[in-house]
Amino acid sequence: MKSFNTLAFLTGAAALALLSACQQAETPAPESSATESNGPDAKPGISASQGRLVLPVVAGRPAAVYFSVRNDGPQAATIAGVYVEGSGKAEMHKTEGGSMSAVDAVEIAPGETIAFEPGGYHVMAFDLADTLKAGNATELTLTFSGGDKLSMPLHIETMGDAMNGGHH
Repeated sequence: MKSFNTLAFLTGAAALALLSACQQAETPAPESSATESNGPDAKPGISASQGRLVLPVVAGRPAAVYFSVRNDGPQAATIAGVYVEGSGKAEMHKTEGGSMSAVDAVEIAPGETIAFEPGGYHVMAFDLADTLKAGNATELTLTFSGGDKLSMPLHIETMGDAMNGGHH
């Protein structure tokens, strides 16, 4: 019986060691987690930062997404589409003269930074998953004309967090 207990202990220890090794192998390399700048298929010269998703006060309403995107490339770049992980649909909008309307594309001239912020350009995210909770994060993917993409993290906030300057 003693050799059976020893065998069971050794087998358990080996299994635990293998599980630990698997979990360490799944940890992303530090450079692959730096998603606030260009990713592997990002348009050269384009970077994005300060991403946040503000949850609606009333459940079932859309969320607002704010961020900045900069073009340090030699040519104009055009954002042609947006995707927010955890939403059924996302659209670029612009508030102008007190009214909001959807826009199909946003052009960024060389050397220019466009701020997607309250009262201007922003993204509306519809049909939100229950998994989108304040304090967590999700991902925004920008698609440029020509097919290049840029993904960045979005910190999820409530409207109260946003009005008080967020957690940044």
